Amino acid sequence: MAYTTINKSTDYFNTKLYTGNNGANAITGVGFQPDFVWLKPRNYADHHRLMDAVRGQYTIYSNRDVAQDANSSHFTSFDSDGFTLAGSDGGWNSSSYNYVSWNWKANGQGSANTDGTINTTYTSVNTTSGFSISKVTLSGSGNQTFGHGLGVTPSLVIFKCTSHAESWKVYHSSLSSPESKYLQLNTTDDAGNASNIWGAGMTSSTVGVKVGTIGTAGQDYVAYCFAEKTGFSKFGLYQGNSNADGAFIYTGFKPAWVIIKQATGGNANEVWGIRDNVRDTFNPITKSLVANADSAEGTTSSHYVDFVSNGFKIRTGTENALNTNYGYVYLAFAEAPLVGSNNVPATAR
Repeated sequence: MAYTTINKSTDYFNTKLYTGNNGANAITGVGFQPDFVWLKPRNYADHHRLMDAVRGQYTIYSNRDVAQDANSSHFTSFDSDGFTLAGSDGGWNSSSYNYVSWNWKANGQGSANTDGTINTTYTSVNTTSGFSISKVTLSGSGNQTFGHGLGVTPSLVIFKCTSHAESWKVYHSSLSSPESKYLQLNTTDDAGNASNIWGAGMTSSTVGVKVGTIGTAGQDYVAYCFAEKTGFSKFGLYQGNSNADGAFIYTGFKPAWVIIKQATGGNANEVWGIRDNVRDTFNPITKSLVANADSAEGTTSSHYVDFVSNGFKIRTGTENALNTNYGYVYLAFAEAPLVGSNNVPATAR
């Protein structure tokens, strides 16, 4: 039975919808002061925007390889119960558009971490939820390391250069020989191979990188690091079956947010599909946004997924984005644990 010490998942992750207003717009109801905010217009084609308290008022885009942009005129503050926006830009706050924001809690801007061969400028850590953010300037060449502060080995690292144009790199521990595999959040590409791209690999204290292969000395990077926490987060791989009775993926919790990406099989045209329990409040989950594209929210009968009390179920037949005879990685966060430390079980939707 999947017990957890995190009975209230929304203390650490929460989805918040909002409507733009062309002016000062305090988004409340997140439930905590977020340290990582990922937002996207739903009914308008524009970029995904990712902000964090470690880098301050700068934006990176999950669907682009460009350097970060200053955003102080659009995203003005991280607040005790959400964040505040300003202006009328359609990507942030136009009165014509509806938006979704996904919010995680770390620990403010953090401080330097001196683990590894390279010191971070800042590392913000929440060991309870298994999430940290590190800002680091790479140096040296070959196998280097920097600290993540989690105290356990991360299962997922999302890594992006912020000072010049480079594609995102994603480490996922469920891939075979993961230290030599990578995915790119801004592309539809299958998992790539590069010998020891993650250096000597991940440890309980450090992220491994092979400078000159995964990054460039003298450039700035941000790393979002996640460790699995029972009843709260799960990062795995499932095998599709090309059958209308698709795979069931056990997570040990009722999901709130899931990304799915085909990672094996050589099909280079499959998206990072994002689903959550707020845009779709009952099964099947049909609304999807795509992390690697600026497209508006889509709804399609061929991309059905059910969120259930202990995982999620694929409800589509031969659909490349979800259920061909290949492997799919996923990232999942909880709405509620299957069974909490208070012995209260999750209920079905």
